[in-house]
Amino acid sequence: MNIGVPRERRPFEFRVGLPPAGVRLFAQYGHIVYVESGAGDGAGFSDQDFSNAGANVVFSEEEVFGRADLVLKFARPLRQELELIQEGKALAGFLHLAAARKDKIDAMLQKKLTVIAYERIEEEGGFYPVFAPLSQIGGRMAVQIAARLLQNDHGGRGVLLGGVAGVPSPEIVILGAGTVGSAAAAGFISAGTQVTVLDIDLRKLQELQSSISAPLVTMLSTPFNINRVCAYADVLLGAVLVPGERSPIIVTRKMVSNMKPRAIIIDMSIDQGGCIETSRPTNHGSPTFEADGVIHYCVPNISGVLGRTASHALFNGAYPYLKAIAEHGLESAIDSIPAFEKGLHTRAGEIVHLKRLGEPGDQSP
Repeated sequence: MNIGVPRERRPFEFRVGLPPAGVRLFAQYGHIVYVESGAGDGAGFSDQDFSNAGANVVFSEEEVFGRADLVLKFARPLRQELELIQEGKALAGFLHLAAARKDKIDAMLQKKLTVIAYERIEEEGGFYPVFAPLSQIGGRMAVQIAARLLQNDHGGRGVLLGGVAGVPSPEIVILGAGTVGSAAAAGFISAGTQVTVLDIDLRKLQELQSSISAPLVTMLSTPFNINRVCAYADVLLGAVLVPGERSPIIVTRKMVSNMKPRAIIIDMSIDQGGCIETSRPTNHGSPTFEADGVIHYCVPNISGVLGRTASHALFNGAYPYLKAIAEHGLESAIDSIPAFEKGLHTRAGEIVHLKRLGEPGDQSP
């Protein structure tokens, strides 16, 4: 089997779909890996690193896509990349197709692609082994992002994240007690802030409360409670995920308009369409905008600027599934591993697991 690893071309995307360790994995089972020159530069992997691991380094994306039976990307492909993928081949990556433009999904179906979304690979108990490490990174990054945006020079209210003696720390509100929300809560509490977490699942709130020894306020996520916490939040973090579907809008424009002037919204659900009505996708070059007097941060590829850490995290989470592909082939791996099969969105151009098509969340080309 030919494996293709193209260079990511989205703005401020420094991650790579397969590190040299992954190349070595496929090479030892006799597969041929084509890596586009420069694909690993942002993650600190040189062409020589890939070559030493057994890859064939090529110098055009056309060659990578043209030769590949399986394309391994990190981020959702751009339109021109979909045009280059050969009919009947396979694609894997963090795709978030529930929030993708419908024309992209149509292109995948027309080309009869087998499409695997890493974020949908699900083990028993609702654990997402490939998505979880990236969610942890996002939750931890939210803390440093909030600290920066609270500063006056970034448009914030001029509040120190951890507070200081005699001056209260900011109020942090987190919507969602999943992996992102839990990681963020732990980080914010360590920084010395006051944290409130809301979720519709009381068990998640209980687990979070048990895992954190410092004081933590938990509330059931209802429209009444959300409206209540928005009114006092200095930082509102949206971390709502409905697997395989577009994130529901749980914070209305009216709620946003009632927030403190220059408060901060960080919508971590934006890669699935966003959970806040006033959100729209931004990028690391221009990460924020103001709506109703509130600063919004809505970068979908938030870990894209942590190329090395994120690339290693992807490989760690995906390793058992990539190893199964290397050992047994793609079709056998899909058929024999239930968790892997759950990440399958289309197979040979037929929809398998994709509940909602063509939501307008993706504003990229």
